[in-house]
Amino acid sequence: MNQFVFTSQAKKVLGAFMGLGVLCMLLTFFVADDALHSRFWSNFLHNSVFFTGIAFISLFIISAFTTAWAGWYTQIKRIWEAYSLFMIPGLLLMAVIIGGIWLHSHHLYHWTDASALEEDEILAHKSSFLNPVWYTLGTLIIVGIWIFFAKRMRGLSLDEDESGDNSYQHHKKYRIWSAAFLPVAGFSSAAIVWLWVMSVDAHWYSTLFAWYTAVSWFVAAMALTIITISFLKSLGHLEGITGEHLHDLGKFLFAFSIFWTYLWFSQFMLIWYGNVGEETVYFQERQENYPVLFYGNLIINFVLPFFVLMRNDNKRKYGTLIFVSILVFFGHWWDFFQMIKPGVLHTTHEALAHMEGALDHGAGDHHGSSSVAGFTLPGLLEIGTMLGFLAGFVFVVFNHLSKASLVPKNDPYLAESVHHHV
Repeated sequence: MNQFVFTSQAKKVLGAFMGLGVLCMLLTFFVADDALHSRFWSNFLHNSVFFTGIAFISLFIISAFTTAWAGWYTQIKRIWEAYSLFMIPGLLLMAVIIGGIWLHSHHLYHWTDASALEEDEILAHKSSFLNPVWYTLGTLIIVGIWIFFAKRMRGLSLDEDESGDNSYQHHKKYRIWSAAFLPVAGFSSAAIVWLWVMSVDAHWYSTLFAWYTAVSWFVAAMALTIITISFLKSLGHLEGITGEHLHDLGKFLFAFSIFWTYLWFSQFMLIWYGNVGEETVYFQERQENYPVLFYGNLIINFVLPFFVLMRNDNKRKYGTLIFVSILVFFGHWWDFFQMIKPGVLHTTHEALAHMEGALDHGAGDHHGSSSVAGFTLPGLLEIGTMLGFLAGFVFVVFNHLSKASLVPKNDPYLAESVHHHV
């Protein structure tokens, strides 16, 4: 069975979860005790960045494997292609954030406050990059380029199904586009990560942050891939994918969880050792005021997958891999939560203090941030919002999977994938 059917029942289930997400967003906006609606906007930014990033890194994965002349992943390729096309709605989601910047509807970024630029030398120094014009143009141009590559490569992939004996020529073009995308992705993703996420803590910077964020997306994408494959196989699809392919995906999940930890430690250790005030403030805030977020991040994303996946045969067991994949996927969603939430809350308190002329108005000193709902830890509204975004992501993916064969039947490396053995 190579043709996935997106049934009306599946659409209803996903629609219900999307409705749950919308309801949680509305409750967050209208019911939560939040003077500037920062909980709502930070939830929106958090999930938009997380799922758009998974779409981007999926295109990067295809491009990297294709350029490396890999063949084992061929039967999985259509899943990653479908993931990558979520960048289209992802760009629309980020356009809402952009609109909020221009309309002054949110206080996600301290650098959007004109008065802060006049009073803050560091923000003024960074204003040539951190400004609404560059945020807007950078997002539209860079994500637009990513979408162009995603649609072009998807088109070439689908053309292979109709190409017959000419499939290798299509694949050669596919390889060229893949190789071209890699340097584009490398440079542009760093700029996007600095704009979308790192500038939430506008006084802070890290040369490792783009790597760290991209690897977090990568591990989340691998975890979601394992879950998607398991679901499709339960419906009788992807019969050619065996424990050998599962083993490779499990190795990627294991290896890049360790690589993520290496980057986590390197970023922390170098900043701790340098003891530069503009850099240490990022970790000091999270260690002192968000200890569960800070240390829980390491436990979920390193300790648990490390000890479970260290055993080799666990990488071939669907039940074990699905369990670990769910944990890791949630863990890297948690990772982006701790990247974004503390900085947004600090900016909110600064904005309230500026508007009222007193630090203790409405929210109090930002060092009391550990008592604020939806910022210290994900609450039920945050979980519900994430499920809504996830359902929207899956809806887009299933819609694209239903429009073509799950297996690229004329891909010249399909035989290698079918007979893959490690």
